[in-house]
Amino acid sequence: MSSTTDANAEANAEAATPGGYGELRAQLETLTTEAFRPELAEIDQLPTHEIARIMNGEDTTVPAAVAEKLPLIAAAIDATAERMARGGRLIYAGAGTAGRLGVLDASECPPTFNTDPSEVIGLIAGGPSAMVKAVEGAEDSKELAAADLDELGLTADDTVVGISASGRTPYAIGAVEHARARGALTIGLSCNAGSALADAAEHGLEIVVGPELLTGSTRLKAGTAQKLVLNMISTITMIRLGKTYGNLMVDVRASNEKLRARSRRIVSLATGASDQEIEVALAATDGEVKDAILTILGGVDGPTAATLLADSHGHLRAALAAVRTT
Repeated sequence: MSSTTDANAEANAEAATPGGYGELRAQLETLTTEAFRPELAEIDQLPTHEIARIMNGEDTTVPAAVAEKLPLIAAAIDATAERMARGGRLIYAGAGTAGRLGVLDASECPPTFNTDPSEVIGLIAGGPSAMVKAVEGAEDSKELAAADLDELGLTADDTVVGISASGRTPYAIGAVEHARARGALTIGLSCNAGSALADAAEHGLEIVVGPELLTGSTRLKAGTAQKLVLNMISTITMIRLGKTYGNLMVDVRASNEKLRARSRRIVSLATGASDQEIEVALAATDGEVKDAILTILGGVDGPTAATLLADSHGHLRAALAAVRTT
């Protein structure tokens, strides 16, 4: 037998032993997200319209799976908002698709809610380059997650959301474990029941969507479920922090023509003011939508609106109440 053959045999033997790929394969076979669906084994033979119909049917099951966990999701959001009101940050941590979803949600917060980029942060195993190209081995390191959090200067007021469809990704688990040891709030978002990630977190959110159309392709239903929950975490937290007035994005950052037009429409919807009044109000408040609304509805000038909002921690309704009681 050649040395090459010996090496291959040794590698295969190692893979079949506990701690090798044999053990990992056994773990994957226990996960709902990795389950094989024999009824779809011939899907590649179906007409395109039929495959699309099946996929659409699969996707309709995701909101119901999320709905089952709404009380747990709400509790996690309230805890997150409480920390952020004290100056804490919302930090997502994940690998692959899960990490990209966290980065996506974080990147949408500044233009939508006028948050500073340092307030909602997305960490992906392997760093920013992993957004577009896989970084081999990065997801397998708990230590890398701890280092990434330490680089951010993690505090007890922060919230760390570990995201992993399988619930077993070391990077996500490591982030949650490290954050919890530092006193930060921890949330574990996965798509398998009894996951290690949920067990490691203070708030375990397990959205069980079942096996995927393509075996193990968790960018599908699992990815959709994660996106829905991340939408809830960031959006409702911002609502609790006073970043909205009713269902209006009054903290929107007018960074382009579309958003400038949207800003004027938001002021109009909130106040019913004329276009001229809106232009005057926005000019008096340096384009700040929330301040402009307060000047119109509260009958105050720009500096007074800014002071009232600061005293009300950014809550427009509280600032309006303060005006009406004076």
